[in-house]
This record gives sequence, structure tokens and C-alpha cells, in this order.
Amino acid sequence: MASRDSNILFDDIFTINGIDTEGKRFDRAKSSNFDMTLSLDYNVELYPLYKGEAVTVTLASSLSLGGINQDKEANTWRPGAKTTKGLDDDYDYVMFGRVYKFDEAAEGKVTVYASFGGLLMALAGSFRHLQNIVIGENIYLLMRR
Repeated sequence: MASRDSNILFDDIFTINGIDTEGKRFDRAKSSNFDMTLSLDYNVELYPLYKGEAVTVTLASSLSLGGINQDKEANTWRPGAKTTKGLDDDYDYVMFGRVYKFDEAAEGKVTVYASFGGLLMALAGSFRHLQNIVIGENIYLLMRR
């Protein structure tokens, strides 16, 4: 669990339990540490994943290594223009999107929904692990094996 001063909103290792028949997303993944479940659309051609594989999934408010407000003035991304090391350098696959919905369930369980240019994510589990995520907030999803 990340602190409020960190740009890391959520971080855990997930084991993929199922992939849809077209191979375009993993339907179910179970986390190792926080008892969370994840369903995620992703680009299978860029980053192929397989049933039984473990991946680290991180949600962040920025790609800056220095904390939450380090890259406010450099809010644009251009290929080749990067001059400093960022959080994305440590990951294999990165998506940028927006949180659009929260669903509350019984016993303190919530589901966070985000869209990454039409690729959708549903992350469900205890509200304690998702309390730093805000509806309408831009987020980065980062993955590595």
C-alpha cells in the first residue's frame, strides 16, 4: 500500500487465472498480497500473457520517480523527448487512462473501473487498498513480469 505522498496508488503481483477465448484480455487474475481480483483488456500483440503467469500491476498518478507533483510542468509525452528516468523505465507495458466508476459492495469491498483508451480495467477488493484512487483521476497502469 502506498502513502498519500507517493504517486504509486496501488501495487501488487497477480497470477492470471483465465484468458478470454479471443486472447484479448485476461478475464481473471488474483493478487498475491491483498486478496484483490483484476479483469483487464490489454494489447495482446504488444504484451502477450498466458494463464498461470504472474505479473506485477502498478497504478500510478504520474510516471515521475520523485513523487506526486514532480512532472506537472512536463505534462506532455513525445517520443525521444524524455531526458530523465521515470517509473515507466522499470516496466514492460504502460497504459494511460482515467478512473470512471466505483462500485461498493458488502463488507468494505469496492470495484474500481478505469478506461485506457477503450481498454477497460476492473479492480476489486478491500477499500483500504484502493482509497487513494479517485473518480475522474488520470492514472497510469504499468505491468512487468
